[in-house]
Parts: sequence; C-alpha cells; structure tokens
Amino acid sequence: MAETKAPDFETLKVERKGAVEWLTLNRPDNLNALNPTMVEELYAYFLGLQKRIDVRIIVLKGAGRAFCAGLDLKKKGEADDAGEGNSVQAGLKTQRDIANIVMAMRKCPQPIISLIQGPACGGGFSLALASDIRIAADNARFNCAYIRIGLGGCDIGSSYFLPRLVGASLATELILTGKFISAERALNLGLVAQVVPEDQLEAAAQEDLDLMLTTSPLGLRLSKEALNMNIDAGGMEAAIAMEDRNQILISQTSDFKEGVAAFLQKRPPNWGDG
Repeated sequence: MAETKAPDFETLKVERKGAVEWLTLNRPDNLNALNPTMVEELYAYFLGLQKRIDVRIIVLKGAGRAFCAGLDLKKKGEADDAGEGNSVQAGLKTQRDIANIVMAMRKCPQPIISLIQGPACGGGFSLALASDIRIAADNARFNCAYIRIGLGGCDIGSSYFLPRLVGASLATELILTGKFISAERALNLGLVAQVVPEDQLEAAAQEDLDLMLTTSPLGLRLSKEALNMNIDAGGMEAAIAMEDRNQILISQTSDFKEGVAAFLQKRPPNWGDG
C-alpha cells in the first residue's frame, strides 16, 4: 500500500505516526481561531483524506491553551473595513467555505478523534461536533458562540449535530442562549466520551487508537460510513440493509479470513487489504 504525504500548511501542523495522522490547529497566539488561511487549509486537508487510504485515523487537537476559539473576528473586521466580503454573495461564499470543512470531515473515511482543551467556541465547537470521538480536558468549555455576536445560533452544522448528540431540548438551550457548558456537564450529557486532566489527553486517545488499529482497515472505514448513514436512516430496515451490505463486502476480503484465523490462533491479525 503506497504511502501518501499531507501537504505543508501555514496554520496546521501534521505529524504522521504509523497509520495515524495528528493534525494540530497551530495558531496558539490567536487561540487557534479560524482565519481565511486556516479555513482553506482545513478543507483541503480533510478533502484530501478521501483518497489517502494508508491513513487510518486522524487525531485533531489545538496548540496552546485552546482547542479553537471560533472565527477570527479581528481578521474578519479588517477584511470588512477594507471593503472585502461586504456583499451577500461574498458572505455566502465565506459561510460555505467554513461549512465545507465539517462536511469533508464527515465524508472522509478515517475516524476523527478530537482532543479538546480550553475553549471550543462557535466554529471550534462545530469542529468537535463533526468528529467521531471527543475527549475533553477538565478545563474544556463549549458554546454555540454564533448567537452571541449577532448571528443565529444555527451555524456550521450545529443544528444538525447537537440534537442528534444531546437531544432536542438541550440543543435548543445551547443554540438559543450561546451559554457555555463545562467538560463535566458535556460528559454527563454524552457530548464527550471522557474527561481527563489536560496532560493526559494524548494518553487517553492512545487507548482508542490502539484498539482501532487492531481492526481491519476496510471494516473500520465502513463502520464510520454506516454510522453516518444510519443516523438519518428512514427506519430499522434501511439501517440493517446498510449493515448487511457492509458485512457482505468485508466478508469477501482476505482480511476477514485473516481476522478469523488470528482469533482462533489467539494472535494479532496481519491486515493486508488496506
């Protein structure tokens, strides 16, 4: 299986560790706020993952004391003062550019683990919501910041992800008020998988990484796909049809035979199908 390389970025740091890529939002002096360059680079990175089957899992994190403070309002203000982005058409393009990031995150076949410390606000909250697994530091704080700056509270997928993760009642509260919730409350609500001290975030992720890396590559990718599809499935029959399709596809691979043999022989599997 040929190994591909992520491009170099100005606002992102990419580190390859085996079959895992660690993607760091790298604007710590700005609390990793989303400026136009970061928006463009995040979209390019996640879009490119669709063809990079040698990369099995992504870990997303922020440099410094924040995960991501949302949109860089200072940069937006400078652009507005310069007369850029003042039309409806330009504004919609910017809006869609940001929204395309979370859509690319959901479409990429690799599971995404987000490690969240400090504030995850607005667009930063949406990046966390679009991930598959969220692990929070005990100092993490989340909010739908959009409504606090004169916009609506439904933005960058918040009105899609939140009701599915925490239910309509709490989603409504968070979206309409923009209030912060703590890591502890996020854990109690099932918004994050676990809460750990900040210096233990990477160690907490490693447990999930180790387990996922023992699964077959195709099985892991199709499991993410089925979860995505079946959240919106029309009913039980549609969900089971997707599961049946995936299991039959995987059962025809050499990795399935290897998985059964490894289980019976009580040894680690040696995956080969990519």
